[in-house]
Amino acid sequence: MQFGLSEDQEAFQNAARDFALGEMAPHAAHWDEEEIFPVECLRKAAELGFAGIYVKDDVGGSALGRLDAALIFEELAAACPSTAAYISIHNMAAWMIDSFGNDDQRRRWLPDLTSMAKFASYCLTEPGAGSDAASLRTRAERDGDHYVLNGSKAFISGGGSSDVYVVMVRTGGPGPKGISCLVVEKGTPGLSFGKQEKKLGWKSQPTSAVIFEDCRVPVANRIGAEGEGFKIAMKGLDGGRLNIGACSLGGARECLKLATDYTGQRQQFGQTIQSFQNTQFQLADMATELEAARLLLHRAASALDAKEQAATTLCAMAKRLATDTGFSVVDRALQLFGGYGYIKEYPIERYLRDLRVHRILEGSNEIMRVIIGRSLTQV
Repeated sequence: MQFGLSEDQEAFQNAARDFALGEMAPHAAHWDEEEIFPVECLRKAAELGFAGIYVKDDVGGSALGRLDAALIFEELAAACPSTAAYISIHNMAAWMIDSFGNDDQRRRWLPDLTSMAKFASYCLTEPGAGSDAASLRTRAERDGDHYVLNGSKAFISGGGSSDVYVVMVRTGGPGPKGISCLVVEKGTPGLSFGKQEKKLGWKSQPTSAVIFEDCRVPVANRIGAEGEGFKIAMKGLDGGRLNIGACSLGGARECLKLATDYTGQRQQFGQTIQSFQNTQFQLADMATELEAARLLLHRAASALDAKEQAATTLCAMAKRLATDTGFSVVDRALQLFGGYGYIKEYPIERYLRDLRVHRILEGSNEIMRVIIGRSLTQV
């Protein structure tokens, strides 16, 4: 077993850390407060190869692996989990086109996505189809060389701002085998967006419903064959779960650092609160739990890179553990800050708000337990 990083991995980990510190951290609180989608910063990240991390290099991608991506997203999220998470979603949509699209589709969309000249969104969740994704109802009826789409998607990151929407639609009967994958471009007649959602966290990325009303999409925009959409969506989510887990680790790691520094300075009862054994135990547990979650996440990423049979189960395990642990660590860091942790002058409360949703999206942690449980029991 190999626990060290290669020279290349250390290089792009350092590049991501430097970018996060220089381009994201100084502005993250402002983006959060004003609900700013930081387009120019995102395009600077794309210049470093972070918009097509595991897209092939013939269309501008970086052609890296899932473990490489986990290293990058942990560093980016240490500065701004919200912005890092949007980059993850953009990468997932681009990867789906790269992996399952034909050459014409790849060359049509991916150069603009890997440069972030255009932005991408992933559209699976519906108002009535969250955890039960296979029950989605957005319908695509074939009409000659087009599909006519009717329905809506909910809670779409990038909704209204993205240029490319990778959408799961029902082209056949009930269940997962009736689902196909279409790319819908902004400006297509019949495509519209709901109001921008006011959210607890993730405020640096726009979120809205995506609505289809007799929206005509060329058959040439279908990714893969009819009926393959659910398989494509689930394969995309394996990697997305790792990325969102890595974002939780990055945000929590930064909060642990902030809490360690703060408790070394804060005086109570004539000594720093870091001098108390209870504080030391808290910090020790937080560090240990983060390290354990990181090891599982990297194990799962390696399994996905190697196409191991157990990869999906390991990704579910890693997502569940990393997002639960990340939120718990941030919550305990806030407790160590006391009342100061609750006010916006300190960044802990922003991390707490951003990391909370990680336990819900990319498959809720309850669904992660279902995936893991079924792999154990074969039920």
